[in-house]
Amino acid sequence: MNPYNVETAPPCTLFLFGANGDLVKRLLMPALYNLSRDGLLDRNLRIVGVDHNAATGSEFAERLAAFMRERDKDLDPKRWARLAKRIDYLTGDFLDTDTYQAIGKHIGRSRNGNAIFYLATAPRFFADVVQRLGDGGLLDETEGFRRVVIEKPFGSDLASAELLNACLLRVMSEKQIYRIDHYLGKETVQNILVSRFSNGLFEAFWNNHYIDHVQITAAETVGVEERAAFYDHTGALRDMVPNHLFQLLAMVAMEPPAAFGADAVRSEKAKVIGAIRPWSKAMALKNSVRGQYTEGRQGRKKLRGYRDEPRVAADSQTETYVALKVMIDNWRWVGVPFYLRTGKRMSVRDTEIAICFKPAPYAQFRDSDAERPKPNYLKIQIQPNEGMWFDLQAKRPGPALAMENVELGFAYKDFFNMRPATGYETLIYDCLIGDQTLFQRADNIENGWRAVQPFLDAWKEGGEVHSYAAGEDGPAAADELLARERRVWHRLG
Repeated sequence: MNPYNVETAPPCTLFLFGANGDLVKRLLMPALYNLSRDGLLDRNLRIVGVDHNAATGSEFAERLAAFMRERDKDLDPKRWARLAKRIDYLTGDFLDTDTYQAIGKHIGRSRNGNAIFYLATAPRFFADVVQRLGDGGLLDETEGFRRVVIEKPFGSDLASAELLNACLLRVMSEKQIYRIDHYLGKETVQNILVSRFSNGLFEAFWNNHYIDHVQITAAETVGVEERAAFYDHTGALRDMVPNHLFQLLAMVAMEPPAAFGADAVRSEKAKVIGAIRPWSKAMALKNSVRGQYTEGRQGRKKLRGYRDEPRVAADSQTETYVALKVMIDNWRWVGVPFYLRTGKRMSVRDTEIAICFKPAPYAQFRDSDAERPKPNYLKIQIQPNEGMWFDLQAKRPGPALAMENVELGFAYKDFFNMRPATGYETLIYDCLIGDQTLFQRADNIENGWRAVQPFLDAWKEGGEVHSYAAGEDGPAAADELLARERRVWHRLG
């Protein structure tokens, strides 16, 4: 039953605040089903949805079942039935004291005092829910562990992130807080650490002596869809950079931890994010590009522009694309630029890290088309085709001295039996067993916002939002960001 040879998570009551939202039905419940399928959940785990809509536990479970059946045609009805028996529902307002008294009664009826509170709510409720959990004594760990899981966005700038952290830490300790970033649940993201620190080949040249620059990309083909009201007040920078992209940067750039415990790993990640150079406003403008998609095409499909999306202001200056250059001021990475880009309505869906190595120091192949060898790239693709590839130059067969770029590497699906997963399975399991390695600590969060704050401040006072047609790879100004230093973006896909 358990294919991973790991311990079953301890029993607890898992409260899902915002139980009727998309996150619960699309990602959290499928992840819990997969964990149950793999035998990683204790039989005494209880799942309680918490939301203001009136419903019974059976009605809530049936709504989830209908979505699960639609999503997964191979859903095992017997397995789901066993999980559904553990599902209950609590109707209550997040700001009402009675809700928290009812939560306390649920915990009291369990066979143990363990509880996890998962805040799958709008960010405006985070501080209020946690404060009421604290006021109700529900975060006291005398009778069992009590943990709080908080989704992104964690704040909207440095000041709000600091304020939220202070609010949380007034009523509970850091070891009880699980700030979740679903990118860290992806196998290929976790594999970055394994590949770096278990292969001597990599560590020898993982520094500024051999690496010219690093590119981190999160490209999406979708637009803002149903998130327009949220997105128009957020933008690509806040939505993606201080969390997802900086977590990828930290995995690539962190120093080897003394041990692979949560504190050691998170300390190294916080250090490297804290070492990102704080740009002045002028330098922040120079080293950033904002874009917004206009009407375009994806194949034969016509795509509307961002300002034509429902619930988007007609004169919106919100960026749907951002490209940044950041520098890490430490011994290993001094002089190596890190280029980050993310955008919606781009030509392909591709999340990848491209590490560009310095070219060979001497051109031995004079008077041939091989006189200027191309740089080597190590490409780590997070999605959709998970894997790692290294390209190198090889001689093309024939009498002439001609070079061809070839790729060596592997795709996860070709080497491993990849079970269906949402990316939340590992994170939920780690929270259940109390492993915080893949969760962000307060200093990591604040260091991330500290690094992007100069861009936010500079954009308030000036800078252009460049347009790009939907279905393209961002504005031309993003190419110029690299071209001025004789570099180019790695081709997507």
